[in-house]
Amino acid sequence: MMQAAPVKTLRLVGVFVLKAIYPGSFDPVTLGHWDLIQRAEKLVDRLVVAVLHNPGKNPAFSVAERVDFLRELVAPFPNVEVATFHGLLVDFARQENAQCIVRGVRAFSDFEYEFQMALMNRKLHPDLETLFLMPKEEFSVLSSRMVREVGTMGGDITGMVPELFRERIAHRLMNPAELG
Repeated sequence: MMQAAPVKTLRLVGVFVLKAIYPGSFDPVTLGHWDLIQRAEKLVDRLVVAVLHNPGKNPAFSVAERVDFLRELVAPFPNVEVATFHGLLVDFARQENAQCIVRGVRAFSDFEYEFQMALMNRKLHPDLETLFLMPKEEFSVLSSRMVREVGTMGGDITGMVPELFRERIAHRLMNPAELG
């Protein structure tokens, strides 16, 4: 029988610390993202909200803007930090000494995709676990893509994004040439 390799954990003053990464594009950050951040930070000792830098996509917001939004949002949570990464998530997880990936699942179609990704991540990094969280029901149909579509057509994005950023996000979506 094959034995599993021990999970590497961060030790702080003799205490094991569970560190998780919540990766995404967050383009823009939605209330669904915010809901999952609040749920995940209660389950782990350290949460890294990791903004993916994907040069192959045409984002509505720069990586720096997305990081700024998220840092402002998570400021009250001392156990949450915001970082950026590019390349494979498993490599970033190793770099961060994280034991867990947090992923949101809104519907069965999300689960199918996320399940495949979790299996590939496990193949590449057997000690890395994936934690699937469901958002509140009112956010189960919300996605960044839908926010961008509604916002670029002048629709009201109230109740889709944190109120703190609603006007800034709406303005940018109506004026995409202002990408910062």
